[in-house]
Amino acid sequence: MLVCWEWLSQYVDLNVDADDLANRFAMTGLNHESTTQVGHDTVIDLEVTSNRGDCLGHIGVAREAAVILQTQLRIPAAQPPEAAAPAADCLQVSNLSGSGCPRYTARVIRGVQVGPSPQWLVRRLAAVGIASVNNVVDVTNYVMLECGQPLHAFDLQRIQGGKIVVRAARDGEQLVAIDHRTYTLDAQMIVISDAQRPVAIAGVMGGADSEVSADTTDLVIEAATFEPLAVRRAARLLKLHSPSSFRFERRPDPAGVDWASRRCCELILQTAGGQLCSGSLAAGEPPEPRQAIAFRLAQVPRLLGIEVPTADIQRILTALGCQVSSTGGDSLAITPPTWRGDLSREVDLIEEVARMYGYDQIPEDVSVPLHVADIRPKDLAMARIRHTLSAYGIDEAMTASVVPESFEKLGSPWTDRAPLETETALLVGSRWLRRSLLPSLLAARYSNQAQAIRNAQLYESANIFLPAAEATGLPVQQSVLGIVTAGELPLIKGIVEEILAQVAGSSSPVNWQAATHPLFADGSLQQVRLGQNVVGYVGLVSRSAQQAMDLDQPVAAAELSLDQLSADLHEVRQASPVSPFPAVSRDLNFVVDESVPWSDFSAACRAAASPLLQEVRYQETYR
Repeated sequence: MLVCWEWLSQYVDLNVDADDLANRFAMTGLNHESTTQVGHDTVIDLEVTSNRGDCLGHIGVAREAAVILQTQLRIPAAQPPEAAAPAADCLQVSNLSGSGCPRYTARVIRGVQVGPSPQWLVRRLAAVGIASVNNVVDVTNYVMLECGQPLHAFDLQRIQGGKIVVRAARDGEQLVAIDHRTYTLDAQMIVISDAQRPVAIAGVMGGADSEVSADTTDLVIEAATFEPLAVRRAARLLKLHSPSSFRFERRPDPAGVDWASRRCCELILQTAGGQLCSGSLAAGEPPEPRQAIAFRLAQVPRLLGIEVPTADIQRILTALGCQVSSTGGDSLAITPPTWRGDLSREVDLIEEVARMYGYDQIPEDVSVPLHVADIRPKDLAMARIRHTLSAYGIDEAMTASVVPESFEKLGSPWTDRAPLETETALLVGSRWLRRSLLPSLLAARYSNQAQAIRNAQLYESANIFLPAAEATGLPVQQSVLGIVTAGELPLIKGIVEEILAQVAGSSSPVNWQAATHPLFADGSLQQVRLGQNVVGYVGLVSRSAQQAMDLDQPVAAAELSLDQLSADLHEVRQASPVSPFPAVSRDLNFVVDESVPWSDFSAACRAAASPLLQEVRYQETYR
């Protein structure tokens, strides 16, 4: 944000030099980039963070300066004289996009004379890098740089049908913008249209067909609020970023729309003449009043480590535009101003007090009490899992949560319901929320294969998204662990057994049950249970899945539920006593029916043995 010193002094008495003020700005959160001389004026370049959209105008910066310098802030009244003719006789406004445009206002000025701007206006715009166009366009730019609220001026005679309609664009609809380039729109974008065609991309740029020219005599002055995400999406998709879109993406003051509109009309009347029709045309709801925040005075020394006098707290918050009232006892009721959307919690207000009171007032050796959060069972389980997988030489991967349709066609062992789909693709060609990590890991294995890494062994811990069983139910977000290794079933099974031993210990018996799924080869998939709870799946990836992913080596895969592992976590592991007697190993042969699974046979052996039994290990099957 380029700030002109002469311009800034219009709103606040600057009783310090530019370097001193720039340093004070830096100490209160507005980082100082540079200070330059432009003609006879000084221009300060400030870095404004994304949460401080109120400082994208000179008045917002002046408000900060007034608090820092403890002087009064002067804001123009913006009371342009109105003619008798009502604006409603010239124009109709309707808003068909309530969520994308919470409020739209328009004023009408007749009989203007478009021409060069006065020197004071040209000089101030030039100081901040804006070239002069004409007196009307210059005023809209000036007011935007003054208060941070973008505005736009239309030629009323070019608004067909005398109507302004805020609506969603139609797929394939085109607009020639004022940069004289043609843009193709889609239904996710919002446009300002007349009775027949779009005349502006909402919050981004106006159209060439309705722009102000030397022949313009009647104006429509637009001032509105647009949904930041809609503006950001349109600007990025069209690659059409502008000073207006930059500010709308950071949410200008919703209560400042009317002031900006009146201020713009006031300056146009001064520089271009004409008559302002009475009243304004508005569509949409005015902003709701901000709710008061309870401010406990005892929280200030607890969080900052220093005592700040109550009088200074009230002075700082009042100067920043907050409404401060006492609720009795040791607390205040603070209502943040409409232009500070980033102030929503008590700690936000305490931060404002700290930065304006002075971070340098906090000693370096101050003791600030901290409470270390308890380690969650999931974090403890993941620490053991990462250690185990690293010991096996398996690398961690990170893949996207949205995947292409080809990935989801491979299916998920957790559900056979159709995947969730986003309205807008978050990545090119990827709009499905994955139901399993394994397709993403197989794709990562292929990427390594393309780089001559033939046997990349990978794991990932992330969320999958399982559709609800019923149409009215909510989807389930499940945390899982996915593993892909070389195509050896004993290897992947041994890894899973070690993970279960490290996380759950012997607190729950592990059961393996045969299962089937198209993603896995026939006869290889096993469902893993801890007690009666399903904890995951282990098997060899099917040949069809390998071919779908262009993998030239067999792959084994496993997917475990981290939520279930965390629930069965054995938090404190204890060492087992070492027997003073030598171990005895017995190799026993049994004749059993072909249908008897190893898990049942192993359980029977353990049940029949004494507590001295340490391990029952499968060797081989002879037929």
